[in-house]
Amino acid sequence: MTQGNSSIKTLRFGIIGCGLMGREFASAAARWCHLTDSPAQPVITAVCNRSAKPFDWFTKNFPTIDLVTHDYHDVLSSDQVDAVYIALPHHLHREVYIAAIKAGKHVMGEKPFGIDRDANEAINVVIAQHPDVFVRCVSQFPFFPAVQRIGKMIDEKQFGQIISVQTGFLHSSDMDVNKPINWKRMIQYNGEYGVMGDLGMHACHVPLRAGWQPNHVRAILSNIVTERLEAKGSETKVPCETWDNATLLIDTTDPVTGEKFPWTLRTFRIAPGEKNSWYVQIQGTKACVRFDTRNPKQLELLQYDGGQQVWQTIQTGYDTAYPTITGPIFEFGFTDAILQMWAAYVFELSTNKIPSKFAGCVTPQEVAVSHRIFDAALKSHQSTSVESI
Repeated sequence: MTQGNSSIKTLRFGIIGCGLMGREFASAAARWCHLTDSPAQPVITAVCNRSAKPFDWFTKNFPTIDLVTHDYHDVLSSDQVDAVYIALPHHLHREVYIAAIKAGKHVMGEKPFGIDRDANEAINVVIAQHPDVFVRCVSQFPFFPAVQRIGKMIDEKQFGQIISVQTGFLHSSDMDVNKPINWKRMIQYNGEYGVMGDLGMHACHVPLRAGWQPNHVRAILSNIVTERLEAKGSETKVPCETWDNATLLIDTTDPVTGEKFPWTLRTFRIAPGEKNSWYVQIQGTKACVRFDTRNPKQLELLQYDGGQQVWQTIQTGYDTAYPTITGPIFEFGFTDAILQMWAAYVFELSTNKIPSKFAGCVTPQEVAVSHRIFDAALKSHQSTSVESI
């Protein structure tokens, strides 16, 4: 990190993989002034992508970029890069994440942090060998103000004994059977996890951050569209090899009470009527909550003290973990969650702490638990069995 003219530090970033989420991070860095109390500021100094198509957008909007390359090794060897955001297909995670960590670059990586459990374990071995390198995984949805409030309720043990938990991430992006195949439907690029590798960490984030311990899983996986067009305009169809939808029932323990409860986890790429819906529901003996990004300001809350059971709706507004210039009465959205997630990464890297338990990014340890869940889910579906996690 470098020191600018002011007291704020500059964290120089290279982006490896300049697709949708690479642009989202760059956009968040461009509006860093929206935050009011960040200890450091990310500056984009390098971009790397297989295709040159995105480079024009980056260089036009970010004059701080002095390295444009097709080879990620150039980014890792640059003395103008402190940290990297790696947003690549899953089959490249093991190679590039390990190389970045060994190069001493701090890492923010896309889920699932390895195409399979073996790849994830190899990454974690290298992380343990380089304790001075800060490594985290993306997952932005718990930074919605309503979910931050749910996290505080968990911390304060307001739910009583947990009765059940439901989390999920639902898309309808693959509803069109005429949509050409992409890499997420190919095992060699996406892995056997299918939709679980693509969306699962988002649905695991809150339960794993809460410290709830998954024990066993029974999974039902669905490959709904088994063939797709090879390319736009083509009449040739090729096999779709990965799972479209996954439903997991997980036997889970709350270590605070020692009691067990069912956790239902759903990740769907074919969910009719759902654009991009992330949700969490928790039922407890003292309180219950429901939140869905379809209604981003709305937190449904039931508090039970022996009287009548009444659901109330709370408008959460713009009450964020990391302060911004936006007033609390306004709406919070996807790009705000991205900014908050990156604020969390920069804050923890700069200060070695987070302001609250749920105001931090996904850790490698939490990702490792998600891999154990998904690996057991594959075995469960194949054998129609309950598998240990």
